[in-house]
Amino acid sequence: MSTTPARPVISPTERDSAGDGRPESPPSIRHSHSRGFGMGFVIKLVLMALINAFGLFGILSAWAAESWGILVFLLLALIAADLVYFLPTRRMLPAKYLYPGLIFLLVFQIFVVLYTAATAFTNYGDGHNSTKQAAVNQLTRTYEQRVAGGQEYPVSVLNADGDLALATVRDGRVLVGSAHQALSPVEGATVTNGAIDAVPGYDILDYGQVTAAHEAVMDLRVPVSDDPAVGALRTDDGRTAYPYTPTLVYDEQANAMVSDDGTVYADNGQGAFVSPAGEELRPGWRVFVGLDNFAAIFDPAILGGPFVSVTLWTFAFAILSVALTFFLGLLLAMLFNDKNLKFRNVYRAIIFLPYAFPAFLSILIWAGLLNADFGYINQVLLGGTNIPWLDNPWLAKVSLLLVNLWLGFPYMFLVTTGALQSIPSELYESADMDGAGAVQKFRSITLPMLMVAVGPLLIASFAMNFNNFNVIYLLTGGGPQDLESTTGVGATDILISFVYKIAFAGGANDYGVASALSILIFIMVAVVSALTFRRSRALEEIN
Repeated sequence: MSTTPARPVISPTERDSAGDGRPESPPSIRHSHSRGFGMGFVIKLVLMALINAFGLFGILSAWAAESWGILVFLLLALIAADLVYFLPTRRMLPAKYLYPGLIFLLVFQIFVVLYTAATAFTNYGDGHNSTKQAAVNQLTRTYEQRVAGGQEYPVSVLNADGDLALATVRDGRVLVGSAHQALSPVEGATVTNGAIDAVPGYDILDYGQVTAAHEAVMDLRVPVSDDPAVGALRTDDGRTAYPYTPTLVYDEQANAMVSDDGTVYADNGQGAFVSPAGEELRPGWRVFVGLDNFAAIFDPAILGGPFVSVTLWTFAFAILSVALTFFLGLLLAMLFNDKNLKFRNVYRAIIFLPYAFPAFLSILIWAGLLNADFGYINQVLLGGTNIPWLDNPWLAKVSLLLVNLWLGFPYMFLVTTGALQSIPSELYESADMDGAGAVQKFRSITLPMLMVAVGPLLIASFAMNFNNFNVIYLLTGGGPQDLESTTGVGATDILISFVYKIAFAGGANDYGVASALSILIFIMVAVVSALTFRRSRALEEIN
């Protein structure tokens, strides 16, 4: 008679520390687990040490630059990283995978959108890109003249608790002066071969330190004497100084710049000093302007006319590009979906080649092919005709659509090929039994089933073409340009290239208006995408 072997007795000390009644692993297994955990912990410790070191460096740099927003973000991000990766709790396990992506989302998406939105409500641009104090310093530095017959002063730059000063040697004595004190002799300074070795109470800056504090050194003005007419020393290199007298000074009580001829340039409240005659001093400074940038966009006398025409063409370009590439890709996919077609894989590979080739090179090649004077299409294919493919407004738009079709249809061919293969063949067999024709099967089966799979891709393609800067910039540059427009807008400019010209190529570099336009683009794409996604939900019932 067989007997059941006795169940081994497990002592309390052999039970799991969690108290669940399960026996602990054998010593050999426990040893291997602890060794693996130890190696992983060491790797994590090294990585977190590097992250903390870089984070601490960023915090100290932000502190030195007085960038308090960046400092607070880095501090919170560093604390959160240490908590997520060092707290011994299972609740933090999902956060360990989500934390890196969340940080990148905040830095490269949320921050960019918020900063752009904040800039849209300012006058930020050329001449208004800094603070009021920086503008005053720049104006004072610009509007000054060198004293006629003024002597050259070999100088050394000194530092005393963060305050800069200049030292020079005159008649065997060392003279030291700062922005608040004229040059005066000091006791205890030592000079060797005409060079100052030491000044009591000051540190002499070497060349590297002078270079690091270049802006502060250039802003430093040291009165030569108590007589303002003698001028103040200014140095650009930290080695040689000359006396200058200002022709424009800032009156703090009047909050205005006053020239030597008595003209008063008052603060106009819009980031600039303006004279009674309307003359504006540059540079100005950044100020909050509210909705002025948006008003300028919709004002027909400023940007309203070009904005409307560019917006209409942007929508037409994006919609036509998506439609043309989708239907051409679908047509080719359906043609090569026939299993009886020989060498169909070779044909598919050939069709995919334009998508595999770098897009910017393809665009530049097409720009050369379509050149009106020496392009291959005009000179060879059309026998020397002179068709202005890129110089006529309407032909340039057609050329853009054709080139974009060449670049985009292989992608649509690829995705529709995969989508066609996923449609059950039973549906077509049932349709054949019911006597449905090719057009009816396409309309009732193929297209609805395709839209379920590729609908989100079409929305993404629309958003991409809505902001397709590369093809516009490389093929036409937004041209042909409207010579009567002061904005530099051309017939083929879309909104994103219009933003580029306002921000970087328009002469004024108006970042505030460009940011406002960027916010409008974001809203347009978001609204169209939301409406399209909402509409596409109805197709999910077909799946």
